Amino acid sequence: MRKVLMALLILSGGFNSFAQSTKLSPGFSKSEYEELLRISTRQGDSLYNPDLPAPTKFKRIYRSEPIALDNRWELWLSSDSILAISLRGTTFKVESWVENFFAAMSPLEGSFIYGDSLELPYYLGEDPRAGVHTGWLIGAAFLFEDIKPKLDSCLAKGFNQVLIVGHSQGGALAYLLSSMLKQFQRYNCTYAQLVFKTYASAAPKPGNLYYAYEFESYFQEGWFYNVVNSADWVPEGPFSVQTTDDYNTSNPFKIAESEIAKLKFPNNLIMGYVYRDLDHPTQRANRKLSKYLGDYISREVPKYIPGFQTPEFMESSNYVRVGRNIVLYADEKYYQEFPNLDGEIWQHHKFEAYFYLLDRLPEKL
Repeated sequence: MRKVLMALLILSGGFNSFAQSTKLSPGFSKSEYEELLRISTRQGDSLYNPDLPAPTKFKRIYRSEPIALDNRWELWLSSDSILAISLRGTTFKVESWVENFFAAMSPLEGSFIYGDSLELPYYLGEDPRAGVHTGWLIGAAFLFEDIKPKLDSCLAKGFNQVLIVGHSQGGALAYLLSSMLKQFQRYNCTYAQLVFKTYASAAPKPGNLYYAYEFESYFQEGWFYNVVNSADWVPEGPFSVQTTDDYNTSNPFKIAESEIAKLKFPNNLIMGYVYRDLDHPTQRANRKLSKYLGDYISREVPKYIPGFQTPEFMESSNYVRVGRNIVLYADEKYYQEFPNLDGEIWQHHKFEAYFYLLDRLPEKL
């Protein structure tokens, strides 16, 4: 009951006298991330491990209903009036895995059509070459639609210091939500007062190199971190293929075939054969990824988002690491506590492994 009253007070304006919050500052903070990781452990409907540490500074004041492909978010409040937005990771439901495997790339600007001709626009940046994971983009777009009214209300009452966290799939969503908020900051005077800092945790790769370039240009002053366990396989996904089409506009591959054709016989034939033998397999692999993880998977989405229309995909699968990564390095001592076990794929991804390695991380990096 107390949490419900807190939520009602915040969203109705009853907390005006408490809207003098501690100011967030750039830079990685071990204690800040640890508290947010504790918040992430409470995203489940029940704790799979009751010994996981609970948050000490924040109280949950709101939890959304499941949204889109079984996404969910929570709003937390600290005693010094800092808000925390927690994004849920993958669940056991099929639609949550549909979101993960819907790995064709979409541009940073567009809209999703669903329902009875409903349109959900999204905008993450300006570079037309930049692309992001379509499944996570769907999750982030629907989440942002639900988050924004609550955040508007909080901003109107003076609560403008916001931490964002997500573990695993939630970490991927944290990337895309941060991009959306950054654009609102740039073009919306209300959001200009927003100060937010994001900690993705165990996040997979959210987009291609041009998304990484633009994202990092916005967050390179220390307002976004992705914390990864070096033994965890999740940050290594999704499947990635780099082709000659993924390079910058000015590159030698654009003129390779025409220059090879100028060579004398038989060098022109030999080099032409070698070049095509290197280039064509990656092009075919890229088309297959788009086919199976784009066209085929998209047919499953309308089962969970009625009327969903498949968007037009980008011709890229060049997923890369994005932003600043804090590496929790798994050494020999770690593997004694968390050994590789046949048939067990989650031991290095679980919260227990992250808390263990975080405890060994220096207080200041």
